[in-house]
Amino acid sequence: MRVIGSDGSQLGIRAIAEAVKLAMDNGHDLVEIGPTATPPVCKIIDYSKFRYAKEKQRKEARKHQKAGHVKDIRFRPRIGEHDFDTKMRAIIDFLKRRDKVRISVLFRGREMEHKDLGMALIDKIKEQLGELAVIETSPQLWGNRIVFIMAPKH
Repeated sequence: MRVIGSDGSQLGIRAIAEAVKLAMDNGHDLVEIGPTATPPVCKIIDYSKFRYAKEKQRKEARKHQKAGHVKDIRFRPRIGEHDFDTKMRAIIDFLKRRDKVRISVLFRGREMEHKDLGMALIDKIKEQLGELAVIETSPQLWGNRIVFIMAPKH
């Protein structure tokens, strides 16, 4: 196996027993860092410090990663124009913050007979958000509502 010293210097290709002895002489551990390489790469380091650094890197990467936040906005088929505009502004804000938006059109009572009004509303929403978002899931009927998800364009 290829052995790297604790200071980063190449110690060459050594037998496993010899590499372990070198590590113990330095008061460190022999850690395999490249198992798929030919020959495998091992480094003489303090394993607890190595593990701590890896965990710190993982936490830092998780901190900068954005979890898939999904915001929910509900419409009714006979929504007023100003209410529609207010909800559209909220959707645009969510999309600019890189959040996904689940848009629901709720039907009550006899409104279920006029799903065409709900689809017209969905078409209007799609038209206004065309340059900001892409449709992640197509509109589906779930009981008394039509639901679809829009994600920000990358």
